[in-house]
Amino acid sequence: MPAPVWPTARQSSPVRIEEALTAWADDPAVDLVVIRGAGDRGLCAGGGIRAIHEDARTGGTASADFWRDEYRLNALIARYPKPYVALMDGIVMGGGVGVSAHGSVRIVTERSRVAMPETGIGFVPDVGGTYLLALAPGELGTHLALTGAPVGAADALLCGLADHFVPSAALPALARELGADSVRAVLERHVQEPPAGSLAAAREWIDRCYAADTAEEIVARLLASGVPAAKAAADTLAAKSPTAVKVTLAALRRARRLGPLERVLEQEYRVSCAALSSPDLVEGIRAQVIDKDRNPRWSPAALEDVTPADVDRYFSPPDAHELRLVATASSQEVVW
Repeated sequence: MPAPVWPTARQSSPVRIEEALTAWADDPAVDLVVIRGAGDRGLCAGGGIRAIHEDARTGGTASADFWRDEYRLNALIARYPKPYVALMDGIVMGGGVGVSAHGSVRIVTERSRVAMPETGIGFVPDVGGTYLLALAPGELGTHLALTGAPVGAADALLCGLADHFVPSAALPALARELGADSVRAVLERHVQEPPAGSLAAAREWIDRCYAADTAEEIVARLLASGVPAAKAAADTLAAKSPTAVKVTLAALRRARRLGPLERVLEQEYRVSCAALSSPDLVEGIRAQVIDKDRNPRWSPAALEDVTPADVDRYFSPPDAHELRLVATASSQEVVW
């Protein structure tokens, strides 16, 4: 039977997707799931930023409820009992990473631009992003999480955010063939070597600079490295929310010690709920999405002004109920 394909990753709510996946998991007529984006821009560019802005500005709780559903979905995808094929063509950012990069078969193309750009809006990588980036080789994940830099196919493969490269033009045929043949056989026909990336050649300065214990020291090492790309990274960090940068660094370091994805998602829920009361989330979305002046006024305005207590607040239990997830078998155990 042809594999079901969600009509769009951008327009489906986490609850609707979870309901569909749950039904398909026990349906003997369904052998695998394929997710792809609607239109030609990409898989998914993230969640409803304007709604989050309104929530954060007015003290609402709808975003916390949405994140609870979203993170539960991310965990379900990671442990899904059937092959879950994500076509990560075009833009894959924020929530788009959450519905794709936890799957068992993750395909990127020459058009792929994969990123967790949250620090630019005063937020912190979520949807399991800190889990994935904490597992990337060396300090590549730290670099991507703090700067929000997008990566192409080769670098997504290097960082463990994807598994295979397939040319974009071949995706329609690949999707059709998945309905008639095994995933392995279809991949053997379509997988190719990706165009060269840039991160492998940058490992030396990335690993050295981002291994520092503090965000301030990371910036100092970047500026002192003498490498133009490192200087550019330092300039990028200077434009991000200082609080978000420090909380992101702490979240990544903690994620490395937490174990399974579910424990990291629980931590991300705490951090996300805390961000709702942060002035930087309101200001970051205003500057990037609402007014689009690209001139956020962060508070505090400098890394050195963000105290350890400011960071620790993000990891305290939320006032509302905590998110509790059950850690079970991972997607790595799916046979396809």
